[in-house]
Amino acid sequence: MAATKTLDDLFLDTLKDIYFAEKQILKALPKMARAANSEEGKAGFLQHRDETQGQIERLEQVFELLGKAARGKTCEAIQGIIAEGEEIIEEFKESAALDAGLISSAQAVEHYEIARYGTLIEWAKQLGLKDAVPLLEANLAEEKATDEKLTQLAKASANAKGKSKTS
Repeated sequence: MAATKTLDDLFLDTLKDIYFAEKQILKALPKMARAANSEEGKAGFLQHRDETQGQIERLEQVFELLGKAARGKTCEAIQGIIAEGEEIIEEFKESAALDAGLISSAQAVEHYEIARYGTLIEWAKQLGLKDAVPLLEANLAEEKATDEKLTQLAKASANAKGKSKTS
C-alpha cells in the first residue's frame, strides 16, 4: 500500500515544479528578447531574465531550508506555454503583431507563476515554514510587477502596432 501523501509532500512537489519552470523560463527569455521587434520589449525580456535568475536562487534557499537538494520536476504546463510562445515567434516573425503575441505568451507564463507562488506561500504558512515565506513572497511580487509592466507595454504600443499590416 502506498504511503499517504501530506501537504509537506505536495509543497515539495510544487516547489520542484516551479523550480523546473523557472529554469525553462530562464532559457526562453533570451529567445523572446531576440525575437521582439521593439527595444522596450527586448529590454523587458532581458531584465526579466535577470530577475528570474534571482528567483531561482531564492527557490534554492527554500530547498536548503527544507534540507532537500534543489531539483526540478518536469512541468508540462510551462513546457506547453513556452511551446506556444515559440509557435508565435515562428508564425508571426516579420509581423507587426509579433510583440503583442510575445507579450501575451509572457503573461501566460507570469500568470502560471503567480498561481504557483501564491499557493506555495499559503502552504508554507500552513506548514510553519516561516523562513520560506518571504523568499516566496519576493518572487511573487516580482512576477506581479512583471505582469503589470507587460500590460502597460501592450497598452502603450504593442497592441496598437499589431493592428497594422507591416512591422
